[in-house]
Amino acid sequence: MTAATHSTLFPQVPDSADAVLDGLDPEQREVATALRGPVCVLAGAGTGKTRAITHRIAYGVRAGILQPTTVLAVTFTNRAAGEMRGRLRQLGAVGVQARTFHSAALRQLQYFWPKAIGGAMPRLVDRKIQLVADAAAACRVRLDRGELRDVTAEIEWSKVTQTVPADYALAAAKAGRETPRDPAEIAQLYSAYEELKRGRGVIDFEDVLLLTVAVLQDRPDVAQQVRAQYQHFVVDEYQDVSPLQQRLLDLWLGDRDDLCVVGDASQTIYSFTGATPDHLLDFRLRHPGATVVKLVRDYRSTPQVVHLANGLLAQARGRAADHRLELVSQRPAGPEPVYTEYTDEPAEAEGAARRIRELVDSGVPPAEIAVLFRTNSQSEIYEQALADAGVPYQLRGAERFFDRPEVRKAGTALRAAARFGGNDALLDDTVDLPSQVRAVLSGEGWTTEPPAGSGAVRERWESLAALVHLAQDFAAAKPDATLGDLVAELDERAGAQHAPTVQGVTLASLHSAKGLEWDVVFLVGLAEGMMPITYAKTDEQIEEERRLLYVGVTRARERLHLSWALARSPGGRAGRRPSRFLDGLRPGSAGAAGGRLAAGGAGGVERGSSGRSALAPAPRRTQRAPARCRVCGRSLTDAGEMKLMRCEGCPSDMDEGVYERLLAWRAVQAERSGQPAFCVFTDKTLMAIAETVPDDERELSRIPGVGARKLTRYGADVLAICTGQEVDGADNGD
Repeated sequence: MTAATHSTLFPQVPDSADAVLDGLDPEQREVATALRGPVCVLAGAGTGKTRAITHRIAYGVRAGILQPTTVLAVTFTNRAAGEMRGRLRQLGAVGVQARTFHSAALRQLQYFWPKAIGGAMPRLVDRKIQLVADAAAACRVRLDRGELRDVTAEIEWSKVTQTVPADYALAAAKAGRETPRDPAEIAQLYSAYEELKRGRGVIDFEDVLLLTVAVLQDRPDVAQQVRAQYQHFVVDEYQDVSPLQQRLLDLWLGDRDDLCVVGDASQTIYSFTGATPDHLLDFRLRHPGATVVKLVRDYRSTPQVVHLANGLLAQARGRAADHRLELVSQRPAGPEPVYTEYTDEPAEAEGAARRIRELVDSGVPPAEIAVLFRTNSQSEIYEQALADAGVPYQLRGAERFFDRPEVRKAGTALRAAARFGGNDALLDDTVDLPSQVRAVLSGEGWTTEPPAGSGAVRERWESLAALVHLAQDFAAAKPDATLGDLVAELDERAGAQHAPTVQGVTLASLHSAKGLEWDVVFLVGLAEGMMPITYAKTDEQIEEERRLLYVGVTRARERLHLSWALARSPGGRAGRRPSRFLDGLRPGSAGAAGGRLAAGGAGGVERGSSGRSALAPAPRRTQRAPARCRVCGRSLTDAGEMKLMRCEGCPSDMDEGVYERLLAWRAVQAERSGQPAFCVFTDKTLMAIAETVPDDERELSRIPGVGARKLTRYGADVLAICTGQEVDGADNGD
């Protein structure tokens, strides 16, 4: 398991500002050198966005354009902020602040509290769930542990969307939220929670942002002091910004516009927490003069993985889909994704474990393999399968199955029933082991039908349901087994799965896998009802599920395995079907692969203008087939081959004389601009021009690598060379 950019691969500190730019591709270089005014970087998965923005900051600092103490880079996790700080140190940009929104706001609030408010700052509570429980008690509302978590999540959502208790019911309905209790009741609990906090003199995590916003709004002198300190801002993962975070960012900026934001609307997967890609997609509307840079060169994944990722988004709908990026792999070809259908979930888990065992035996480190699933409740069956196969593993973003509170409590109840079952009225009408387990777990909250909505209540039910299904499988394998035998089996499994597995295969939910990558990824449970999840009802929810699968696909560097099961249990009714998201992509499925291309999917730069923005609504596009070799007709996925519009091995009809003159002209242009030669045109683009020998700007613009900006700047020279005219290398303007 590694981060999307590997911290151990940092180069030595560059010896000059210009050296900071070495190794950047043309689009990354545009990001790094665009140091004034608003900049929006649309960065696809694996395109080196962290590299681009850290080199941007470092170049500005090393060149003396930016003062390090005036730069604030903000992101969403402490891990990402720490990685950014480490990269900046390696690039010689010491003194730049890289923090999460909450960390930056907390520092400011602590510093200005005595001046702006007076007295000691209230204590910050780490976990608000006990306060919510106390608020429920004050309202005489009984909440179990799962409902406490869900109500707490609703309060958090309300605060980051700047919704007060009185407006909660209307706001929740407008947002289409599945509320865990009656909205009026949640509003009452929310109000009581806020009253309780004030009475106890404490604040919560969201209050840090709310109070910082309030201080900056109400005290112009404080806002002026903050703005004097920080003059240049960089925001990573901008698609995940909430309305409250955007409000804080606006107050930090004031009337200035030295802001660089980086994001990808196709990786918006946290809307349930209040995150919205609208701030990213509306950036040009708010900053008409912004420079927009698209990063689409994928350095992470093979062409085969990238092709699947592009195909997945090609079927997407909605606003985020209109601005998706068409990735172009920069890696050598790899194996095709493997699709596997299994009869049932245990067979799927055993099949994945068997393939992982083979990979480990062939030399693939376990830490470079991941199994990704939709919900944490799916982990247990893979934990067991990997343990049975002798493969070490580690869980990320979730408690081990047998460490979950509801599972521990259920185990205690089953143990008690096994010991004193003869005196337990719950077991009077039971006829076999599965019915005994269902009876016992019904007292812990298990029901025959899953609860509506998502969140903690659903996760708790799924944990108990996993125990019910485990009992059914155990009884099928051992018809004479007793409740005591099952308890012994659970104890044995719990003991085996607590073995140290630090260097093991990663088991993770798709949400917790964001920002990570592995050589080999197994995407499991890709059946309707799980992907998309059952409770995703609206078009917006379905599209977020598609984006979640896209995030999973783009975690893989080299190998990708996708699987689903036709039934939950052995012998069960095979009524499931593969995820609709795989239609047209997996072999033998209905529908055409590919689909319409991204709106402006190619990489490049667009500067502020009166024309249509790179972030403006895209016109409807007709379907276009994938790029094909003009010689043999094979589909092309390699970036270089797509530029040539032919396979590398197919015969070339290049005009050698034109190519040589283009090379000489490019060398003059590069020397005059002080840029590497590839920043003018790459070798492959020059080869494509020499093979096509265009007659006019229209033909020239169709060649991949010749964007609008380069056509304006170099088009006349290139066309003159193609017609045999003498060109002195003069720059034709920008």
